[in-house]
Amino acid sequence: MVKVSSWGRLSDADHEVDCFSQRSAVSAELLLRGAGLPIGMRRSYGDECLNPGGRLWDLTGLDHFISFDEQTGVLQCEAGVLLRDVQRFAIPRGWSLPVTPGTQLVSVGGAIANDIHGKNHHRFGSFGDHVIALELVRSDGERIQCGFRDRTEWLDATIGGMGLTGIITQASVQMRRTPGPWLNTETLAYSGLPEFFELADQSEVGWEHTVSWIDCLAGSNVRGLFMRANPASDFVSDEPAARSRSVPFVPPFSFVNRLSLQAFNTAYFQLKKWRAGTSVQHYQPFFYPLDNLQNWNRMYGPRGFYQYQSLVPRASALDASTAMLDEIARSGAGSFLAVLKTFGARSSRGMLGFPQPGVTLALDFPNHGEQTLKLFDRLDAIVAEAHGRLYAAKDARMSRELFEAGYPHHAQFQAYRDPGISSAMSRRLLGW
Repeated sequence: MVKVSSWGRLSDADHEVDCFSQRSAVSAELLLRGAGLPIGMRRSYGDECLNPGGRLWDLTGLDHFISFDEQTGVLQCEAGVLLRDVQRFAIPRGWSLPVTPGTQLVSVGGAIANDIHGKNHHRFGSFGDHVIALELVRSDGERIQCGFRDRTEWLDATIGGMGLTGIITQASVQMRRTPGPWLNTETLAYSGLPEFFELADQSEVGWEHTVSWIDCLAGSNVRGLFMRANPASDFVSDEPAARSRSVPFVPPFSFVNRLSLQAFNTAYFQLKKWRAGTSVQHYQPFFYPLDNLQNWNRMYGPRGFYQYQSLVPRASALDASTAMLDEIARSGAGSFLAVLKTFGARSSRGMLGFPQPGVTLALDFPNHGEQTLKLFDRLDAIVAEAHGRLYAAKDARMSRELFEAGYPHHAQFQAYRDPGISSAMSRRLLGW
């Protein structure tokens, strides 16, 4: 038994961990090892990747490329391959992932199981929209081949299915053409939610990537930085040297508190406002701003942190966002990296996929125990009234009632559950 925690470091529970490295042997090994839970890089923030007292199947050893068609852009790889390595392989060949999240240190299997989204949802949807086919191995050893044309119901259950339908051993992903690693970017300072929505609507036509940083302490009179980007087709330069730093230890208290937030948010906004305008950026700092700071989750101290990511329909987005931001400002809690973004007019094909048309707000919160949980209860009430949902990959405490209201296909999904797979999250939200 070894201690395992998720990225939020909220708990540190005992697990048995089995490591898989041979795709051909997965079926036989599952028959020998008993029930468990497939995991990748454990970048989910809550309890989705935890199975306290039970077994974890670590798939990061399934990290091989199988084939790549440079004419069609179809990549076939094992589930443990990192998005970072896909990008490093594909971009020099004129291709890239069509959808990428806020970190590239995520496995392909994890990207499918959480149907991750990026800054270009209005153009390219979510990761699951580009999965052509995959192989699923059930805990009884059965292998299921599914895809757009064959056994599509299994693909739909597995996309966003939180690893509960079986082990994804390999997948075929449709890549997209790209001119290179550079982006034409523009940063605009704004004030107030109406201006944010105006910028978001205007930008969807001419810009592929859109996202907004906000000062979460400002309440509904929010000040923010709206960032947008397009692939740069006419720019050639040497790639910047990789510079990586690390938070070397867990401090005895959270570095993220009201005083540090006020100082950081004010300085960050003023500096970025002063530098606002157009520029050419490499894709890595634009897409993955925290990847060069290793172990940044340690900043929140020994009690860890929660991430709260909500999604509300556009019709109620202004009222719900106003109410949530005012509630957060009154609490004095919040995040250095608070993100507000609109989603396009398409929903996840996954039965439990998170993305759908609307507006998403994501913030990190230091764990202050009951005080933090009471704030979340108040935010939950706003989300529920707006007929919204929370992102399971970021969640650690959502109620089953809120989950079922936000994910109407949860009962349909149960038919595709693998009876040999369970997680702390599935027991909390799905009953077993």
